[in-house]
Amino acid sequence: MRPLADPDLGPNVIFFDPSSPDIQGRLDQIFRQQESAQFGTGRYALLFKPGTYNGLNAQLGFYTSIIGLGLSPDDTHFNGDVTVDAGWFQGNATQNFWRSAENLSLSPVSGTNRFAVSQAAPFRRMHVRGNLNLAPDGYGWASGGYIADSRIDGTVQPYSQQQWYTRDSSIGGWLNAVWNMVFSGVEGAPAQSFPEPPYTTLDTTPVSREKPFLYIDGADYRVFLPALRRNARGTTWGGGSPQGESLPLSDFHIVKEGATAASINAALQEGKHLLLTPGIYHIDAPIEIDRANTVVLGIGYPTIIPDGGVAAMNVADVDGVRLAGFLLDAGQQNSDVLLQVGPEGSSAAHESNPTTLQDVFIRIGGAGPGKATTSMVINSRHVVVDHTWVWRADHGDGVGWETNRCDYGVVVNGDDVLMTGFFVEHFNKYDVQWNGERGRTIFFQNEKAYDAPNQAAIQNGDLRGYAAYKVADDVTQHEGWGMGSYCYYNVAPDIVQEHGFATPTGSGIKFHNIMVVSLGGQGQYAHVINDHGSPTSGTDTIPSKVVAYP
Repeated sequence: MRPLADPDLGPNVIFFDPSSPDIQGRLDQIFRQQESAQFGTGRYALLFKPGTYNGLNAQLGFYTSIIGLGLSPDDTHFNGDVTVDAGWFQGNATQNFWRSAENLSLSPVSGTNRFAVSQAAPFRRMHVRGNLNLAPDGYGWASGGYIADSRIDGTVQPYSQQQWYTRDSSIGGWLNAVWNMVFSGVEGAPAQSFPEPPYTTLDTTPVSREKPFLYIDGADYRVFLPALRRNARGTTWGGGSPQGESLPLSDFHIVKEGATAASINAALQEGKHLLLTPGIYHIDAPIEIDRANTVVLGIGYPTIIPDGGVAAMNVADVDGVRLAGFLLDAGQQNSDVLLQVGPEGSSAAHESNPTTLQDVFIRIGGAGPGKATTSMVINSRHVVVDHTWVWRADHGDGVGWETNRCDYGVVVNGDDVLMTGFFVEHFNKYDVQWNGERGRTIFFQNEKAYDAPNQAAIQNGDLRGYAAYKVADDVTQHEGWGMGSYCYYNVAPDIVQEHGFATPTGSGIKFHNIMVVSLGGQGQYAHVINDHGSPTSGTDTIPSKVVAYP
């Protein structure tokens, strides 16, 4: 067999094999650089070839992905840990964003691996041969998070985690809950018990398709595309070869720093898929995904910034597009929309081969001034969005009620759209506006905009404030499970938010296990959903819950 040649994926994609010298030293060097670089420019993908690695502790900082290169997580094994903690932030993990661990197996040195993260930090296709602790050392605050297609042989220990979503996995046990723990298709999940303890448990996930991943096949690098599953439960691996198809890396245009919208779009027109490598990409025209079954896969948090008010990415109303593993950052000039899936009026059915978005994150401000009217618009039918964090920044640079204005987080116009692991925060008006029929959401986490200057600034006709999650008045079928909205109006603590959720009523509208909470009494909710649910009150951070609506 010819020897394996590593592809040139740029200077910030680092390949390791068990014989690589001083792996720990290199990991430590990158971590020191990235540990507190919340809005820095560094981006790294750490790729580990199949084999066994002894005594490693891979600490993950910002914009760092650690990825095994086997077809199964068990092909790449650490007798050691992949660690996220919060020493850089005085033991508070609520800002441990933008990092990931994927496709590895771990035998933690202490028996417990620590992964104390918040939003945009997926734990995918992992096998922990022990326990998994999701809280920082000392159990300081944490606000996560997401696990999918993983096996935890021991107990998952969330401790201080306010909320968490786990999908299509297997766990040996789950220790506790704070506000909102949601499970779908998870073997070993705790039984449904919301409101106390606040577990929302679905036996299966209605539709899922795991994230594409890079792997080594003999002497070749390839990208595996997992198959669509319906009513899924448990992992896609561990029972023989995973179901799906495999593409040679030669089918991909390797996008490296210096790439332009013109060069990227030219490669797409030639029929190439895209592999986005770690870097920051300024574009002066949208990336146009026009061909069915196109794959856009990012590793190491590649970040796309549209300049001049253009959109970052448009997807045609075609079958089977897969978008995964990248960050869209709003530019200084207002964009009408950053990511559009399907043009306005899209109506084709894609049930047998939907477009999927996984670990696609959007940010308005934080790294500098940025503006958009709407972050994400979904016009196509049957789209599955599996883990997104759409965030109007509440801290960092370029932050202010008008400085990083964005009225709408996600607008769904297409019918039959499914959200699994849906995080949307801090938008000036509706965080989510859902206009399509037969929409479904499994797990939703939201915070209303902190920086509203006064009650008048959020007035919505006769209503006090815009709901976090608004189902349009003419929708007749919609369903949601395990959903929470929080307020922290620290600029104007006397603000009253009418409700977290707004929806029409009818036999086809169903919400299960929803809640609102005022963080430290900074603002209040009058209701949970429409005019139902008790108000939050005082300074006690205690959720108000509704088990079923209507």
